[in-house]
Amino acid sequence: MADPSPPIVCPRCRRLISRDETRCPYCGLPHPAGLNRMGALVRWLGRPEDFIRGLIWLNVAVFGISILLNPGGVHLSANPLRFLSPNTESLIFLGATGTFPIGRLGHWWSLITAGYLHGGLLHIFFNMAALNQLAPIIVREFGIFRMFTIYTLGAAAGFYASYLAGITLTIGASAGLCALIGAALYYGKRRGGIYGRLIFRQTSGWIVGLVLIGLLPGINNWAHGGGLVAGAALAALLGYTERRPETFWHVVTGGILLMATVLALAWAVASAVMLRFS
Repeated sequence: MADPSPPIVCPRCRRLISRDETRCPYCGLPHPAGLNRMGALVRWLGRPEDFIRGLIWLNVAVFGISILLNPGGVHLSANPLRFLSPNTESLIFLGATGTFPIGRLGHWWSLITAGYLHGGLLHIFFNMAALNQLAPIIVREFGIFRMFTIYTLGAAAGFYASYLAGITLTIGASAGLCALIGAALYYGKRRGGIYGRLIFRQTSGWIVGLVLIGLLPGINNWAHGGGLVAGAALAALLGYTERRPETFWHVVTGGILLMATVLALAWAVASAVMLRFS
């Protein structure tokens, strides 16, 4: 009689489980055997606080690169909204999106990279503060893979809407943040009950803030609106944890989008450095 298959270590929670488990009985990770080879990545993705912190630091790193790429072109205006504003050329090199980068340069990948670029110190500070508040809510109710899918595809949809509206150049994490807001609104309304109403009411406050911010000059309301609608639609399509736990395909989709994001940013930075110093 053949020996039973040896157990494996779940790549997320590090507990011994049967190789035949379709979902870890301890942490709920789908298809743990298939993901075992990607153990380090899955363990990192299994710690939401580490992943969100990494996402914030990635934005900070790209902002620093946009400053260092052309220090002489950085704005040191007394206007706090313009303080430490990177040079426009540097932002285009690094993946700003809009009708010019897409229509003239063919940079369709900028629909992903633009969400990691910022136009000044206050811009990135407020966006990262919002990400630190919104992302944990979506991770808790949808899971980290679905959260990143909503954040990434929602941002791309928002930027595409602004491209169709004729916005020449645009950047910022706010399109992805609006997608998270849209997902939270959908969840609160769909779930209902005291908790659902609380989430919906809490998230509605962000809408008021978006409307007020949208009155300021230079704000891309098309990206905000597009991200908001896309986030709600993606939340409805992907489902939330109470009704549908994350599946293997949610994990794969989130992983592919993460790799695409890293590769697109790496390509943008490498290309920008070569163009700047060639």
